[in-house]
Amino acid sequence: MTIRVLLADDQALLRGTFRMLFDSTDDLEMVGEASNGQEAIELAQTQQPDVVVMDIRMPEMDGLDATRLISGAEDLAGVRVLILTTFEDDEYVAEALRAGASGFLGKGARPEELLQAVRTIAAGEELLSPAATRALISRFLAQPEPCRTDVHERLRCLTQRERDVVTLVALGLSNHEIAERLFLSPLTAKTHVNRAMSKLTARDRAQLVVIAYQCGLVNPPVDPGRVQASA
Repeated sequence: MTIRVLLADDQALLRGTFRMLFDSTDDLEMVGEASNGQEAIELAQTQQPDVVVMDIRMPEMDGLDATRLISGAEDLAGVRVLILTTFEDDEYVAEALRAGASGFLGKGARPEELLQAVRTIAAGEELLSPAATRALISRFLAQPEPCRTDVHERLRCLTQRERDVVTLVALGLSNHEIAERLFLSPLTAKTHVNRAMSKLTARDRAQLVVIAYQCGLVNPPVDPGRVQASA
């Protein structure tokens, strides 16, 4: 199946480079280019891409506002957003998650990393968070916003295993890493993640991260080697 990609970046040269990169693959197709957030929203509505690769800093409307509007639109429920960021702008990472982004990637990533990131986001399985970005999540979600009453009530429906899995997702662990940590098969780990997402009405793993911090399942700073789910 071909993954339809929309690129939003205000630099024409960068968009051209990305287009050549995506056109060099058999499973990715560029369906549009936007130079600002407003154009990204309009193209997302007309083209219905699988993934929007979204820059943060753009004129007229930035990538965070565009992500928030795309993620909140019912007619764009199937569209996922991959935010491009830099470590200098690391304060935007938490805001990107809150805005509804499904993942984020540094602009210094290698071409093959970007391609794999798009495939991963399209599959809806992974939050892109290598060790460096795990630290960013802990830093900028360290003071969680209040957990909404309805979400708090749904947390009570999680099994202890599902709570453990959500906690590990909040640390940025992949399904394979969760499986190894909890002595499960990757398929079983994925099943627990999907069930937790369904019970918490989270559209993807990124929202699970936000919920975990907001509702106190994870209290940063956290030692990734010693995870304790709250009772």
